[in-house]
Amino acid sequence: MSNFFRKPFKYTFKNATLILILINVAVFFLTSFFPNLTYYLALNPVFVLSGHNYFQFITYMFVHGNWQHLFFNMLGILVFGINLEKGLGSKEFVCLYLITGIFSGLLSFVTYIFTNQAMVFLMGASGSLYAILFAYAVFFPRSIIYIWGIIPVPAPILVLAYAIIEAGSQLLGRGGNVAHMAHLFGFLGAWLYVRIRMGIKPLKVWRGR
Repeated sequence: MSNFFRKPFKYTFKNATLILILINVAVFFLTSFFPNLTYYLALNPVFVLSGHNYFQFITYMFVHGNWQHLFFNMLGILVFGINLEKGLGSKEFVCLYLITGIFSGLLSFVTYIFTNQAMVFLMGASGSLYAILFAYAVFFPRSIIYIWGIIPVPAPILVLAYAIIEAGSQLLGRGGNVAHMAHLFGFLGAWLYVRIRMGIKPLKVWRGR
């Protein structure tokens, strides 16, 4: 079974990062012209359970609420995604992007059900973005990220800092409409992906960086 999950893809590089960004931008323009489409594509517990709109577990990650939401998600995917795609190959990268995004959506959906948040509309590529950031820190543990272009932070420390910030924001109820749990689920999805799919132990990598 482990051999099945870990069977590698043939390496190719097809600029999938840019293609994913273009899809997100195209969907944003589409929903801007047809606003009601946002509610059809975003992930909503009622629509999933009553309308059987299971496709929302995929479509939600390509929908964004405003320009700022789209811009910062796409910027993060561009900055970290291209190098990660070059390292993993396009097929593996897209697989990581989609599986962790679906995983984040599923766990968010379960959370909404158990907390009676029936009218929440989850949207955005943040779950996949955080998964990309986590995977980037695993495969490039010595990489230094410059916050605001000034403050140097090792990639693994950045992941830890984001995890603490997101968990704290969720517990303290801060952040408005930001889906902090979806971000944390993105980290968890990436951890499971590299652990199961590739047999890599992130903590062991970071300890030996």
